[in-house]
Amino acid sequence: MKLNRVRGTALAAVLGAAAVLGVQATAGAEPGADAGTGRSTAYSSKTKARGPVASEVHRLALKAKGAGEAGLARQDTEPFGLLGVSWTDPAAEVKGTIEARARDARTGTWSRWIELEPLKPGMDGPRPGAKGATEPVWVGASDGAEVRVKGGAIPAGMELTLVDPGGKADAARRSGTLNADPAAFAATTAEPGPPSTAPKPAVVSRLEWGADESLNDEGPIYLPEGRVKAVFVHHTADAQPYDCSQSAAIVQGIHVYHVKTNGWRDLGYNFLVDKCGTIFEGRQGGVDQPVLGAHTYGWNSESAGIAVLGDYTSAGITPAAQSAIARIAAYKHGQYDGDMNGTTTLTAGATQVNFSGKSFTAGQAYPFKAVSGHRDGFNTQCPGDRLYAQLDAVRAAGPAAQLKATTMNGKPVQPGTVHQTTGALSLEWSTSTPSDRLAKFELLVDGSPVATVPGSARSAGAMLPDGSHQVEVRATALNGAVSTSLPVSVLAEAAPATFVPVAPKRLMDTREGLGVPKAQVGPGGTVTLPVAGVQGIPATGVTSVVLNVTATNPTEASFVSVYPNGMTRTSASNLNFTAGRTIPNLVVVPVVDGKVNFYNNQGRVDLIADITGYFAAGSTGSSHVNIGPKRLMDTREGLGVPKAPVAGGGTVTLPVAGVQGVPATGVTAVVLNVTATNPTDSSFVSVYPSGTTRTSASNLNFTAGQTIPNLVVVPVVDGKVNFYNNSGRVDLIADITGYFAEGSAGSSHFNIGPKRLMDTREGLGVPKAPVAGGGTVTLPVAGVQGVPATGVTAVVLNVTATNPTDSSFVSVYPSGTTRTSASNLNFTAGLTIPNLVVVPVVDGKVNFYNNSGRVDLIADITGYFAQ
Repeated sequence: MKLNRVRGTALAAVLGAAAVLGVQATAGAEPGADAGTGRSTAYSSKTKARGPVASEVHRLALKAKGAGEAGLARQDTEPFGLLGVSWTDPAAEVKGTIEARARDARTGTWSRWIELEPLKPGMDGPRPGAKGATEPVWVGASDGAEVRVKGGAIPAGMELTLVDPGGKADAARRSGTLNADPAAFAATTAEPGPPSTAPKPAVVSRLEWGADESLNDEGPIYLPEGRVKAVFVHHTADAQPYDCSQSAAIVQGIHVYHVKTNGWRDLGYNFLVDKCGTIFEGRQGGVDQPVLGAHTYGWNSESAGIAVLGDYTSAGITPAAQSAIARIAAYKHGQYDGDMNGTTTLTAGATQVNFSGKSFTAGQAYPFKAVSGHRDGFNTQCPGDRLYAQLDAVRAAGPAAQLKATTMNGKPVQPGTVHQTTGALSLEWSTSTPSDRLAKFELLVDGSPVATVPGSARSAGAMLPDGSHQVEVRATALNGAVSTSLPVSVLAEAAPATFVPVAPKRLMDTREGLGVPKAQVGPGGTVTLPVAGVQGIPATGVTSVVLNVTATNPTEASFVSVYPNGMTRTSASNLNFTAGRTIPNLVVVPVVDGKVNFYNNQGRVDLIADITGYFAAGSTGSSHVNIGPKRLMDTREGLGVPKAPVAGGGTVTLPVAGVQGVPATGVTAVVLNVTATNPTDSSFVSVYPSGTTRTSASNLNFTAGQTIPNLVVVPVVDGKVNFYNNSGRVDLIADITGYFAEGSAGSSHFNIGPKRLMDTREGLGVPKAPVAGGGTVTLPVAGVQGVPATGVTAVVLNVTATNPTDSSFVSVYPSGTTRTSASNLNFTAGLTIPNLVVVPVVDGKVNFYNNSGRVDLIADITGYFAQ
């Protein structure tokens, strides 16, 4: 690399203040016909993993000519690819010029004369037997050389060093004639370094580029504080084109010259990058370790050096090389909580002046950009004007920096600590990268995304299944660069919950401003409903609430998702509807911070929510017992009640205690799938406990001629349940799937999700295809998405039927059992309809049967019951 004369002479030759002034690259010979084409040329790599290369080094003495001149006459030489000049006393100052040129072995053309800049002594610390030397020059395949030295005193022992990477010595070794112990070529093995928030890029190892490890018998030295605070970018000088297949040979030549001519312990740079974007491991000691290099005089003890092969004084680096610098710089900074687009503070190891005239005093601290050019710390043109101008783009190309989790469920994250939760996870994080450079964040649980939020967000939440988990945040920048926070260890132990039924009560009505502001929910809008401490619901201890949610007066086709406040909304939906249609659905939604969110996707819609019960931690409530599905009532057939449609304003009463396996006593609530069919008018049906006064709460809303089902969890007071129809006439059907009873003999409820388990449109959980008429798909649920593999008695699924080609119904029932006449969803062609299902689990799977036509089915899990 070309450098200006150093303005200061007090250069500390101490370990950690060492510098490499660089490789001057090619000497200006005309490129061969294949240069830059990708075709194999002299010094091209033979294979992807070359293995150790024993290079040949030839030395030719220069002759003194008197009057302050010396030289080497133009002459034939052994083949070589890199040259430099050295002398005996490293402290001897060369006041004149040293120039060399080489003859191209392919064309016989002599290169232009190129000036070789002397290196400063002590650049790799005090070294016994060190020599004075110039920077090396890569000249490509050459077989002739000439040197001239003019002006000033001529140091003693001047000689020309010629390096032939992979020369005859390497050929002999590969043919078995070289007497070398293979162990001598073994690379140093290092322990893994600290993890990084940025991905580790592919790096060509020393073994792969052919480092001769027999040259490195001292072992690496690591940074005194064990921390890389800055990265210095270099170039290796002249812009003579090279073929990227020659890059390994260039690196080999630099390695040999630095060790055999300069007397250094190893190659000076930590990493080298070629114009094709290939990254090479430089100084040994481990790519992921803070290795002390010899690259930037005065600043090595807190930094790493990256050299780009080539000269970038008048031309910039390629996009591939720019990307490679950014990737390795981001990786190194990500290991030590650095920001490659930020600044850092370094302590000077030498008193000197940099290229722009800024003075440094040894022992004092100075600010630097985290990615700096060599010239920022030393008096050199390196890394060239054009590459230096590109460093801002390199800095901005990195991912989100200093990305770290800060709090979990409101408590500070402690490294090395296992954080506990009952299932709800709310994670906050920070990053030094501005939001306007970020596209999104993803909350990862055990490596899989469970929530996605925009780049402006700094928190996300999810429900965790029981067990130990690793939680991370992954950031994607607008430029596509990705970083991931260090993992947080979390132990989730979901509290078993029992059911407490309540008389149906209306908690929310956007038409009246009940519970939330009086206004329709707009497109992309969310309303938040307080539920804990409201209408007799306890202020604490509630794990989830059972709500009958109704969407009415929608202006557009849309869907509504009901999810716990404090958590991030997933793709799961609870209600799907078209313009003008009123549709209800039962929702069991976890409660995290005492509130529940209702999101509307598009258009405007009024929302109503009636509570029928809640789950609370502990065993004071009722446990769940599977039964059915069994049909208890059908007004069309006189099953359970008289055979007749229910008239407007009329009520039918269905005995449930002591019927179809339901105990005669101790039952607190029953789980019924209720279907309204053959209605003569628009109306609603309310299902409520016999022996109580009906409230304004409704369970089914429908129009004339519509068939619609809905799951109902209704308290049992006197052993019977009432069904009220508001207007017109309607037939009602009720299928029981289970009940809640006093005591702990049944199953407890566990929150999980909402999470999507099945989507026939995408092939999620089951094959990608609509379910045909008379067809059944079987969905594994045990051991999936946090559901335990054993002990599960039932799962709570929100099932949606969409794109039906015909009027039909879907029955959801336990795999391993025979399907009954009970149905869960009824629909007409083109209608999208959801319904909550509590389905027993017998063999770990659940069946979905479609009666006719074709239909796509979606299933989102919200929880499960287990003993």
